[in-house]
Amino acid sequence: MNGNRPDTTDEDIGRRAFQLRKEKATERALDRLRQGLKGNWGILTQHDLQDLSWILGELWAFEKRLDWEDLHFSKLTIEDTRAIIALAQGLQSNELHGVETLERAGDIVRARSI
Repeated sequence: MNGNRPDTTDEDIGRRAFQLRKEKATERALDRLRQGLKGNWGILTQHDLQDLSWILGELWAFEKRLDWEDLHFSKLTIEDTRAIIALAQGLQSNELHGVETLERAGDIVRARSI
């Protein structure tokens, strides 16, 4: 009997691998952000953290890999973080355009990565 599962395509495997890389990159970014914010991390709500996680995942998918690696999330301030969360909320509610919003979020992080 063949060990291949006929209901799993290469495309499905590729999508899942992409999703796993995205989740891992998002977790690392959130961890670095948490370390940088120190005590201010505790003032973020669970909803804030969900929005932040979502937009960081979208930013990872949007950015070139080399550019992503140059982003220093640990240097973000609480004000930067709140601005990124606001962008996430605007994007999720369709009040903001996707590409422009992701560029703005990336610009906030890049400004601290110098």
